[in-house]
Amino acid sequence: MHMIRPEPLTREAFAPFGDVIQIDGAKQFEINSGYTTRVHDLIDIQLAGENARAQMSFFLGRPRPLEITMLEKHPLGSQAFYPLDDKRWLVVVADEPRRDCVRAFWATGRQGVNYHRNIWHHPLLVLEPQQFVIIDRAGDGQNCDEQSLDMAVGLNLD
Repeated sequence: MHMIRPEPLTREAFAPFGDVIQIDGAKQFEINSGYTTRVHDLIDIQLAGENARAQMSFFLGRPRPLEITMLEKHPLGSQAFYPLDDKRWLVVVADEPRRDCVRAFWATGRQGVNYHRNIWHHPLLVLEPQQFVIIDRAGDGQNCDEQSLDMAVGLNLD
């Protein structure tokens, strides 16, 4: 099994794959007579295809084996994940669905990600039960491609 070690999730490191959703470093300004701070324009919601629209859902993630055997991508829209629980979680992405291209990131419980269209990634990967808000595409057309890896990738969490 090919082993990799997760790295910290930063905007710079994750930029080739999408957006990091976090308050720190984001554009902010006051609204509502100064009683609210708007943390503005955090993600690039990408929609394509027939009858495309943005939708919001909740995902209730459960732990799974820390062995990456497949990746998926969404050719018709971006997919954003933001945790509702303050628990760290894992983000796994790749330039191509090959074991030598796989990268893993530690996300804090106050960080989310937005996978851009056509970015290979692993489905939700949590260490304990955790809830997420999801913003992704609804509409006509096939919006999920899956690919098995030629060899499993393990995550070294030490």
